[in-house]
Amino acid sequence: MDELFAILIALAGGLAGGLVGVGGGVLFVPALTLFLGLSQIEGESTSLLMIVIVALVGTYRQNSYGNVNLRDAAVIGVLSPVGVLIGVAVANELSQRALELSFAALVLFIAYGLVRRALAPQGD
Repeated sequence: MDELFAILIALAGGLAGGLVGVGGGVLFVPALTLFLGLSQIEGESTSLLMIVIVALVGTYRQNSYGNVNLRDAAVIGVLSPVGVLIGVAVANELSQRALELSFAALVLFIAYGLVRRALAPQGD
C-alpha cells in the first residue's frame, strides 16, 4: 500500500509543481507524514531531495517558454544553501510537535497571502 501512496504523492506533487509551482513543502511533506508515516523531520528531509528533481524538470520546461529569470534564480540559488544549513540544524533540535505546528503555521500564512492576492482588485 505504501508504494501506491508513494506513486500518488509523486504524481500529485509533480502535477502541482508544474501547474502552480508548488509541490515540495506544501504537498510532499504532509503527504509523506500522513500517508507514508514518516516523521515531520523525515518528511521535510525527503522532500528536500524530491524538490531538486521536480525543480530541474519544471525549470527546463518553463525556460523553454521564456519564463525563467536566470539572474534572480542564480542569486537565490547561491544564497539559499546558507539558509538550508541553518534550517536543518534548527529542525534537528526542535521537537516533532514544534516542527508540525511551525509547518502548519507557515502553510496557513502562505494560504492567507495567496487568497488575499487573488481577491485583490486587478489593475488592468
